[in-house]
Amino acid sequence: MLELILNRGAERRLKRGHLWIYSNEVDTKRSPLKGIDAGSQCQVHDSQGKLLGTAFVNPSQLICGRIVSRNSDFSTDTVCERIQTAFEQRQRYFSHPSYRMVYGDSDWLPGLVVDRFGDYLVVQVSNWGMERYQQTIVDKLVEMVNPKGILLRNDHQGRAVEDMPLVHTVAFGDVPEIVPFEENGVPLLAPVHQGQKTGWFYDHRENRRLLNRWVNGKKVLDLFSYAGGWGIQALANGAAEVVCVDASQQALDWCLLNADHNGFADKLKTIQGKALDVLKGLVAEGERFDAIVLDPPAFIKRRKDHKAGLAAYRHINELAMRLLAKDGLLVSASCSMHLQSDELLDCIRGAAHRLGRPASILASGGQGADHPVHPAIPETNYLKAHFVHLGGNTNK
Repeated sequence: MLELILNRGAERRLKRGHLWIYSNEVDTKRSPLKGIDAGSQCQVHDSQGKLLGTAFVNPSQLICGRIVSRNSDFSTDTVCERIQTAFEQRQRYFSHPSYRMVYGDSDWLPGLVVDRFGDYLVVQVSNWGMERYQQTIVDKLVEMVNPKGILLRNDHQGRAVEDMPLVHTVAFGDVPEIVPFEENGVPLLAPVHQGQKTGWFYDHRENRRLLNRWVNGKKVLDLFSYAGGWGIQALANGAAEVVCVDASQQALDWCLLNADHNGFADKLKTIQGKALDVLKGLVAEGERFDAIVLDPPAFIKRRKDHKAGLAAYRHINELAMRLLAKDGLLVSASCSMHLQSDELLDCIRGAAHRLGRPASILASGGQGADHPVHPAIPETNYLKAHFVHLGGNTNK
């Protein structure tokens, strides 16, 4: 097996449990990255020659190595054992077969995501190392779950970054365009073929559950709604009216499909357009909502985007607050890995202060148990949501 030898001191983070190796941490004089095939397994050693583990390597990437074993043993048996372990963990914590079954690094399977929608599975592979085990993964999932179908959604941006081919295909059985599943007791439909990522975002499950307790009889605005994860569940829990906003008309059609699936189509209104433009229009019209969900895509995708992204969070939170009725509830969320929870809180504090509205943080949440956080990899802890009660304008 090829070797990667790290620069002096570069092993400290790995010894604390992290799994990523950056290209500038490798002693390229002793172990050149050039010439290593993407997806190769390499033994990783510290500068003194001590074995740190085995890694998948892609020499062209900033994160050039991902530890997959703390020794020199990684095989098809290892992949199968870890998938089995991840599956059993989800079964322990979820009573309904709707969840993220495998969550990459947190399940010691870097580059692998598996989402379960009852009898259907959607798989995403995002590095060359895991790609070599793709058939093993499919075979293990068939043996373990006996699904009706497995869809490979290997057509995402993560593969393009790794210079991998984009593939969208059914690997086993048959997978319809729309599949049924359940979240927080609400029957839903996921557009697994044409939707974003795997077709659904399970990560906000617990935050949606919390909001569901506080929406009975309320008028709710669901911004960046996608297929209605927040809004449809709000209707199922007694919301009087929900307005879903998304830039994609297709996403709003899926909202309507999910509303009709639950018998709430008459209580759902959709607005197609960019969230900022829609927010400004609603402010101008004097609209007010009892609860607003602000769950945007990542405004800070790279560290260098931090300043501009932070300004975007400040601006959109203030606009949302302008639409919130007195004693209303704002759910302000972020999936930006590079935004800290206290930074989002500061955006909320600043916006409320500028508007002269007293704010109280009722609760804060993160990702659900099917997106477990690896305690040594802060990057796996990316989701945050703050539930904010806003009073009236004290400046009047």
